[in-house]
Amino acid sequence: MPIRPMQDRVLIRETEDSGAEKKTASGIIIPVTVNEDKGSKRGEVVAVGHGRTEDGRHVPMSVKVGDTVLFQWGDKVKIGDNEYYVVRESEILVIIK
Repeated sequence: MPIRPMQDRVLIRETEDSGAEKKTASGIIIPVTVNEDKGSKRGEVVAVGHGRTEDGRHVPMSVKVGDTVLFQWGDKVKIGDNEYYVVRESEILVIIK
């Protein structure tokens, strides 16, 4: 991808299953609109920055292109025909193996 995020930022493409409705064990369907601002999103890392500087030393990124991650929020951007989220690495909750 010809775009590289700066410092500790990550460019993530949300996966289609991220926004799916959820169903409880008792069969209650929870629509996407309920708590969508508090729920996590699933996505694929498509670009990463070079890392951050902490106390004068370079701290490399923990995530890499191709990782599937859960994240809570980020700045939504449109690049070409696609939408992505730009998030700081610290906003990534988990890497899914």
